[in-house]
Amino acid sequence: MTSPEAPVSDDQRTPPPPTFAGRLKLEDFKFDGIGSASSMPSPGGICRSARLYSTTKVTPVKTDTSSSSASPSRKPTQTQTTTTTTTITTLTTSTKVRSSKRKLITNTSTSISSTPSGSGSSTPTSKRPKPLPKKTYDNIPQSLPDALCPNLLVLFIGLNPGISTAIQQHAYAHPTNLFWRLLFSSGITPVLCSPLEDRSLPERFSLGLTNIVGRPTRNGGELTKGEMDEGVQVLEEKVRVWKPESVCVVGKGIWESIWRVRQRQRHTKHKKETTKGGLNTKGLGKAGGSMLLLPKDWKYGWQDESENMGMGVNDDEEEEEETDTTKAGGWKGARVFVATSTSGLAATVGRAEKERIWRELGEWVERRRAEREAEKGVKGEDEDESQGDAVGE
Repeated sequence: MTSPEAPVSDDQRTPPPPTFAGRLKLEDFKFDGIGSASSMPSPGGICRSARLYSTTKVTPVKTDTSSSSASPSRKPTQTQTTTTTTTITTLTTSTKVRSSKRKLITNTSTSISSTPSGSGSSTPTSKRPKPLPKKTYDNIPQSLPDALCPNLLVLFIGLNPGISTAIQQHAYAHPTNLFWRLLFSSGITPVLCSPLEDRSLPERFSLGLTNIVGRPTRNGGELTKGEMDEGVQVLEEKVRVWKPESVCVVGKGIWESIWRVRQRQRHTKHKKETTKGGLNTKGLGKAGGSMLLLPKDWKYGWQDESENMGMGVNDDEEEEEETDTTKAGGWKGARVFVATSTSGLAATVGRAEKERIWRELGEWVERRRAEREAEKGVKGEDEDESQGDAVGE
């Protein structure tokens, strides 16, 4: 008869060795100490990015997986350690190669940019970016009719038609454009008008509409300075023909083009006068640089009377003839008021500042409109008296 086994306390029991066995079946995914240099991850190996490895392949040493749970022998352990060291050495060498390539590229770009463009060396230099071609929208109308008539109070000069404006064929038609709302809030129009009423402005309120460029674009950045400068002469001719009391330049960029063209004309005229007088013209050079920029103290609002539009910068004979004509008709050119852009894309000036600037023009329009109404009343009374005298005779 065998004697019963003595009970063993918990402290004397030997715990079973830890394993990966369980519901998750982690035995197939455990790390066995053998690094894998392949580009694809494999069970039992180290998953690393293929970018960090060179073309040298490292063949791992296969070991018996059955001995993984027991204490491993000394020989496989040494082999595994050697294989892992080889992998790390390969990674370090690849990283050094990549860093040296990066330094080479940086130095090359630096040497190219530091080479002067005027030297005769064959080293390639950085090229200026080519200007983007003009975007044309052939499926929409390519112009917008002006709204003009004689004896206007204000002729508004816009930049060019937008896509919505060109499609609808009505000025400032985009819903985000503030033009019509600023006209009403500033007092230029007594009622809030819509883009559909643009053709009626000359007859109803003595207000006209035109643009410096007729080609429609999605935004002003698609226009070139050459296009805008070419439109200045067309604007001058329109103002000379219709003779409005004032012009409102809707946007600083438009006035910059007008200023730029006028400065070139003044420079050319001054050069001709200097040549006629027999003076030296070497110091005059070409008009450019700061001469073509607006003065630093320039402000929105009314410009100096010397900048009136419709007069032009002409030669002596043409200027004398133009002066005689204006004196006879009592028109000395249209005063220039530069207002902010009303486009929804123009956010450099806040809404409150826009209201203030446009209100300055609105006060002048209200005053001139009242004066015109008073002049009409006086003329009507004079006509009635003259008719009464004729009947009495």
